[in-house]
Formats: sequence, structure tokens, C-alpha cells
Amino acid sequence: MIDLSTWNLSIPVGTPPATINTPKLLSGFNGKYFQAKGSSVQFWTPVTGTRTENAIYPRSELRETYTDGRLRNWTYTEADNFLRATLAVNQVPSSGKIVIGQIHAYDSQKPLLKVEYQYKEKTQSGNIVAKVRMRPDDSEGRVIIVAENVPLERNFTYVINLNKAGLLSVRAASGQWNERIGAAWGKKPLYFKAGVYVQDNKGDSKEGGKVTFAKLDIDHD
Repeated sequence: MIDLSTWNLSIPVGTPPATINTPKLLSGFNGKYFQAKGSSVQFWTPVTGTRTENAIYPRSELRETYTDGRLRNWTYTEADNFLRATLAVNQVPSSGKIVIGQIHAYDSQKPLLKVEYQYKEKTQSGNIVAKVRMRPDDSEGRVIIVAENVPLERNFTYVINLNKAGLLSVRAASGQWNERIGAAWGKKPLYFKAGVYVQDNKGDSKEGGKVTFAKLDIDHD
């Protein structure tokens, strides 16, 4: 069973897009864009969904909170910070790209890390890609292929870890990458996100991203 007590949920409906707070999520919220099914949760984001302010693309995505629903933000020097997930990608939009996990920076449009699934028609499988801003003011992130040849509908695991020394590691499927991030990130309040953030906004309402998470867990050790 996935513990939803430390998340809220953004869904791509309404203007601005609706946020389902932690207590409501815990009470058994289900809808078109998010369904808790037994021990798993499924996210659906159509390319036609509404978008958060300053965002180009729509999302159905969890955001880290405290159990009372307050937003949780942390600095990496406080703990060893982990986001662990086991999931299967069920559908991708025409671009083939969806973000499935993030370390975001509070009150910023520039996330530290995006973990992206990139589907290739030619191979009928996807790569797991880490997009990393080594410094907060970097306009674009570095792009690292962490794992290759991950099929649709096949469960795989990713683990994001940012430790007290600023070493960022991403393990996904059969691959791994790690490097120390710039010290300027140490002053920035950060938080985890997970779900389906489609990297596409063209097409009809049947086009989008769908992902089923079998496990999802945050730890600050």
C-alpha cells in the first residue's frame, strides 16, 4: 500500500489546476486523473489538460507535504534524502516524453532534477533520463541517460538520493549515475514530486501519459 500521508496532488482540471490536499487524498480520493487501486496508484495526464502558472505542459503529480497538509521543503544538508519508486509506464504522448520524478526548488521555475521516461518508436522501448541543474542559476540542465531499453507496461524501479554532502545519485532500471551538485543548492528549499508530467501539449483528449506506481516512498534519514 502506498502511503499518501505526505503528499498533495495537482490534477490538470480547472483554472488554476486543482490541488487535492493531503487529508482529502488520504480519505480515498479517486478521479479521472488519479486512482488508488488496491496497493497501487495510477496517474493519467491528457495533453489537453490545464497547466499550472508558467508551465508549458499539464501534469497529474504528487508534491511532498507534512501529514497535516503543510508544504514540506528541506535543504539537502539536513538529511540523506530519498525518493524510491516502482512503476510501469502504460502510455506516452506523441513526444514520447513524461517526467516521473523530480527534486524541485521552492518558489522557482527551475527544478534541480527531473527524471524522464523517453519512449522511442524505433526500439519500442524507452530510456530513463536524468536532467540535472548542477547550479540553481543554470538555464538548462545536463542530460544523462541512466538506463536504456525499458519497455512500456514493464515494472522498473528508480531511486533518487541527495545526501548531506550534496552527492546526487539516480538509480533506474539497470543503470546508475551520481555526481556532486553545486554548493549553491545548499541554501535552496527543495521538495520531491512524482507522477506524470507530460512533455507535450498537442493532440486530442485521448493522448497523454499514464503511469502506474506499485511503490512510492520518501525518506529523510
